Amino acid sequence: MNQPESSLEDAAGTVRSWLRAADRVLVTAGAGLSAAAGYDYGDVDRFRELFPALHRLGLRSRYMVGVPLPPALLWGYWAVHIDDIRYDPAPNPLYQRLRALVGDTEHRVMTSNVDGLFARNGFAPDRVFTPQGDYGRYQCTTPCTQATWDSRPLVERLLAAYDPATGAVTDPRALPRCPDCGGEVQINVRIGPEFIDAPYRPAGDRLQSWLSTPGAGTRLVILEIGAGFNTPGVIRWPGEHLTRHTPHARLIRVNPTHPEVPADLADRALSIPADAERLLDAFDALAAPDRHPAPR
Repeated sequence: MNQPESSLEDAAGTVRSWLRAADRVLVTAGAGLSAAAGYDYGDVDRFRELFPALHRLGLRSRYMVGVPLPPALLWGYWAVHIDDIRYDPAPNPLYQRLRALVGDTEHRVMTSNVDGLFARNGFAPDRVFTPQGDYGRYQCTTPCTQATWDSRPLVERLLAAYDPATGAVTDPRALPRCPDCGGEVQINVRIGPEFIDAPYRPAGDRLQSWLSTPGAGTRLVILEIGAGFNTPGVIRWPGEHLTRHTPHARLIRVNPTHPEVPADLADRALSIPADAERLLDAFDALAAPDRHPAPR
């Protein structure tokens, strides 16, 4: 599965050449991209800063799915976590640099990340497909309905009743219930079979249509960043399959820990053992006039 590794500078030159030759670019991304952008779920120091009470309980990362917590602690965690990663109003420089790299080339995005960082940093929301959900919505856990609801008012209500010293929501009335049946709710992300994917199916249909309409001469580049083996069936393997079955397609895999590409893709795949920031730094070091124009 390995291919010989060239220097990062040489890889950046190849990326530039492939993007120049591309008619279209599909950006695909996993958790590694958001980690490089400052949202590393395994960052113990950041976890201690945001969740001191949970840290005292022995927890060390934001990978909280399945952790049995009382509702007051669980929703305290979700309120702080979502406010930090989904509703931070500050622009993210790494995502903005990625948007500038894509430039004016026709493009789409597919990401397993649920933090909204693509749409918040210059990528058109209707061109971003998030099959794993979005922290921006919540749903009935049952679910009694296919409706989902905006999580921002919920987060604001929870934070107003949140005690950082205990990590708990102190007012039971702030804890969420389903507006339809009064039952339990959860964030609208793919945790189990109860996940409601209705908000994301239209974007998936648009992406499929975009991928299936080009003529045989269209040159597609798949720029995959930070997609490892936590959920390889969402980003990593579909990108390989698409490259195999699309004439003239090329795959760029950017990943510091799992950069391997399948041997059968040969010279149509580029393995870059680095994170997105290091690649973009190397790309920026190339001659400025040769770079793609920034988006207008």
